[in-house]
Amino acid sequence: MKIVEIIELLENISPTAYQESYDNAGLLLGDAGWDCTGILCSLDTTEAVIEEARLKNCNLIVAHHPVIFNGLKKINGKNYVEKAVIKAIKHDIAVYATHTNLDNMIDGVNKVMADKLGLQQQKILQPKAGTWMKLNCFVPREHEEAMKQAIFDAGAGEIGAYSACSFSAEGTGQFKIPDTANPFIGKPGDLQHIPEIKVEIVFPAYLQRKIVTALKAVHPYEEPAYDLIALSNENESIGSGIIAELPEPLPTEEFLRHIKAAFGLQAIKHTAIHTDSVKKVALCGGSGSFLIKKAIAAGADLYITSDVKYHEFFDAEGRMIIADIGHWESEQFTVDLLIEILQANFPTFAVLKSGVRTNPVYFFL
Repeated sequence: MKIVEIIELLENISPTAYQESYDNAGLLLGDAGWDCTGILCSLDTTEAVIEEARLKNCNLIVAHHPVIFNGLKKINGKNYVEKAVIKAIKHDIAVYATHTNLDNMIDGVNKVMADKLGLQQQKILQPKAGTWMKLNCFVPREHEEAMKQAIFDAGAGEIGAYSACSFSAEGTGQFKIPDTANPFIGKPGDLQHIPEIKVEIVFPAYLQRKIVTALKAVHPYEEPAYDLIALSNENESIGSGIIAELPEPLPTEEFLRHIKAAFGLQAIKHTAIHTDSVKKVALCGGSGSFLIKKAIAAGADLYITSDVKYHEFFDAEGRMIIADIGHWESEQFTVDLLIEILQANFPTFAVLKSGVRTNPVYFFL
């Protein structure tokens, strides 16, 4: 199996188009055309993880965090990033990262966290806008279904759990055929009035080229007429954080103990406990302080995240409890998610979980 086949699967599940602008997800090191000898999944890519991959005969590391986050002007081994890059190149080990694009999927990193806590009615806390486009195209009725099917096959027409979604309306198309044309209907020099169907279909914006290619491949006209419209609608399946609920309210301290047990925590850093119970919970794996005000506006009783700065704890203003559980701790189960995805799709292939501790934070108790 080629590494490119594994990349295609991962990018079908969490397209790199959904990563944040500051991120660097995707294939960071190696050649997608290499044969894959095995996959090692890890939260981070360090020298130790690369050595583990070498010893286990895995020439592909699938990690959550990109080892190359900012640009590298020199690679001489002066820090852990450069050392890891040198080692991976030396041993022909490819490194692929699926980071904020996996964070932003409704079934991604945050769902794993929410499931660990038994949270229900899970919804994206801050849905992304600008991820949708609409295709309007015009076609003779007898070619409508074939054209729609080709566009659906290219990834259009999915809204939430629904597929093959479209709208059609009848009308009349007019065009004058140039003398040099080879038209499907009419002959050069004619002014044609043709009964046509206008078809409207929404699709993820990153699939634009694929959708247009599919349209042109099956449309009977030499020059098909179509419009591409950017939509500002929020995408309820893509975005940051999750807002959800416990089946029943829990006493606040009991819920904090529940978090500790679920994530194997030694401690939780939190704001003052100002409420007796917790029902509505917001969460965001990794650095999620940018969602504090959004969580308050959504009515969360408690917000679970990490990397909250001192002054950001004041933003709770007694309206919500902020619980900082640690960056690695919040995302630790992402590795299990990656393994689950890969094993489900490549059941006979070696997909291993790294045994290297990459958490740089320790507690002195």
